[in-house]
Amino acid sequence: MHKTIIAVFIILSFSAAVGATPDGGKNQIKTQKQEETTSYIDKINYSLNRLYDSVNIWWTSKFEISDSLSQISAPTYPSIIYEQRINYLNELSPIKLNYNEHVQVYIDAYGLRNRDKLQMIMAKSMYYFPIFEEYLSKYGLPLELKYLAAVESALDPNAISKSGAVGLWQFMKTTSDLFDINVTSYIDERRDVHKSTDAACRYLKYLFNTFGDWQLALAAYNGGPGTVKKAIVRSGGKTDYWEIRPYFTNQMQNYVPAFIAMNYLMVYHAEHNIFPESSFVEAMKTDTLQVLGPLRLAQISEIIQFDLTILKALNPIYLYSYIPADGSYHTLVLPHDLIHTYLEKTEEIYSTQVRDSTYSDTVSNDYQFVRPDRNNIVYHKIISGDNFFRLALTYNCSIVEIYKWNNLGENYMLKIGDKLKFIVE
Repeated sequence: MHKTIIAVFIILSFSAAVGATPDGGKNQIKTQKQEETTSYIDKINYSLNRLYDSVNIWWTSKFEISDSLSQISAPTYPSIIYEQRINYLNELSPIKLNYNEHVQVYIDAYGLRNRDKLQMIMAKSMYYFPIFEEYLSKYGLPLELKYLAAVESALDPNAISKSGAVGLWQFMKTTSDLFDINVTSYIDERRDVHKSTDAACRYLKYLFNTFGDWQLALAAYNGGPGTVKKAIVRSGGKTDYWEIRPYFTNQMQNYVPAFIAMNYLMVYHAEHNIFPESSFVEAMKTDTLQVLGPLRLAQISEIIQFDLTILKALNPIYLYSYIPADGSYHTLVLPHDLIHTYLEKTEEIYSTQVRDSTYSDTVSNDYQFVRPDRNNIVYHKIISGDNFFRLALTYNCSIVEIYKWNNLGENYMLKIGDKLKFIVE
């Protein structure tokens, strides 16, 4: 683009030079031919000036102009650019990728207003996408479906929707039962990247076989196949997603545009100045072990000297950071270079009982309820309407623990403005 602008300047300068008539102090009479040439050059100058103005306006409009240069960080483009790029992606995918105003809404939502969230998704994608692609390839599905999990959960295995869907692929309990995904008080396999991805692939394959169209399959993944079938009937038998879109719920209407926008931005993130700002453990740097409980992730972290926060992120399946002794082997994910350390220290790990210092009634046998690890301290300012029962519900603790954490006397009464300490998950 800079070269184009420079070329325009050169042409303008050249044309101006040709049109000049130095008189050297003497009057010169223009011939009719010279006058015609000058008129012709003037027209060229006018056209080139208009071209230059258009190019300059387009170039500057790519950015959100601000008085502060630091804010020129979110480039935008003319609609034709988005359309061309998405058309290119469409040629590479069996999933129909359209560009329209509905898709543009989500390009702006992800690329402008939620850039930080997209950067986080990109960082996590280095770990999750290789795993997704492995399963998608296994079932012969389009690799672009990996972006579906980014739309569903922002690649957060602990994500819980308002309707109760859980995990990377947002499975309801009833759906997870159909795919043999185990959910207990201690373990939720909807949060397991391998088992949930395998189930998502099987479900997506079923939906595509049902509708024969990936956009309808995606809508069905979001709202259920029954809802899609009803929309087809209400539309008079149409089977094009965009034609039956008005018959969907608002959430289903936005689902496919959001998927296309996520696909676009994950590929063209550099063109929008979006890059991951944090790091996450890459898939090829981790390995798994089959272990028996009871085990706490906290005691494993302490003995193998590995960050507990990352260990929990790698093992979100364990709801209380606890592997129960239920007679079954369970998967433990560790960095590859710590597998040998764990095996060397297995006896020490099992023989060491790490007790949670935040309460005294730590479990004494494998079948009692295990409370979650508490690692964070927060302070609550008492307001009107607060009482111990409500505080205990809010911070998932007991009233006894509130008294203990704050060294409260037996006769203590809550007072507006007081600050109480809570130790939370």
